[in-house]
Amino acid sequence: MPKYMFIYRGGHEKIKHASPEQIQQVMQMWMDWIEGGTEAGWMLDAGDGLKPSGAVVNTDLSVTNGLFAESKALVGGYSLVEASDLTTAIELAKDSPMPKSGGIVEVREIANSGKQDA
Repeated sequence: MPKYMFIYRGGHEKIKHASPEQIQQVMQMWMDWIEGGTEAGWMLDAGDGLKPSGAVVNTDLSVTNGLFAESKALVGGYSLVEASDLTTAIELAKDSPMPKSGGIVEVREIANSGKQDA
C-alpha cells in the first residue's frame, strides 16, 4: 500500500497568540488524531515537530542560516501515513488538526512505496 508524507506548514502565527488553554486544546486534538490513526493502522510515524532554526545549503554550496522568510512556508513537522491512494491520504490530512490550527498539510506520496516487496 502506498505511503505518504504529510508535511505541516504554517499555523505558527495563530498559536503564538493563543492562551495556555487553547494551546492545550490543540495539543489534545493532535494527540487524539495521532492515537486514532495509530490504532486504525494508517499512522506509521507521527514524526516530531521541527525547530524553526536551521540552515539551507545553496546550489553554490554557500550556507544560509534560517529556513524561510515567511512563517506560512515554515515546515513545522511531518508524519508518515499509509493509504490506498492519494484521495484517501488527502481525506486523512483534512481530518488532521493542522487546517483547524491555521496551517496547511502538504500530502506527498513516497516514491515506489506502493510496490510489493520481492
